[in-house]
Amino acid sequence: QVQVVQSGGGLVQPGGSLTLSCAASRSIFGGYLVNWYRQAPGEQREFVATIFDGGSTNYADSVKGRFTIFRDDAKNTWYLQMNSLKTEDTAVYYCNIFEQLRNINNWGQGTQVTVSS
Repeated sequence: QVQVVQSGGGLVQPGGSLTLSCAASRSIFGGYLVNWYRQAPGEQREFVATIFDGGSTNYADSVKGRFTIFRDDAKNTWYLQMNSLKTEDTAVYYCNIFEQLRNINNWGQGTQVTVSS
């Protein structure tokens, strides 16, 4: 089992920036996807961004051009850089590491992002 620990988040004003981190307890072998999801109060969890082990990325239309997903392989850590934040970005953000070889999803604990003036 891979342990996934998230950090970052907090309170930021509209237009501000935050970076979330997602650290795995060990290297991932056999291919993986790292996904960020978010869930606002009273809403369903929604997809935010994905990075594949080959480096390609994909984003939800609502965050495209504002959010960037990237990684530090040496640290087994992935990041979500969030710029130009809007009030509607307020949610609990979850990191998910999907191990393709073992077909296992590993979830982080979630981190609150609040965008408010």
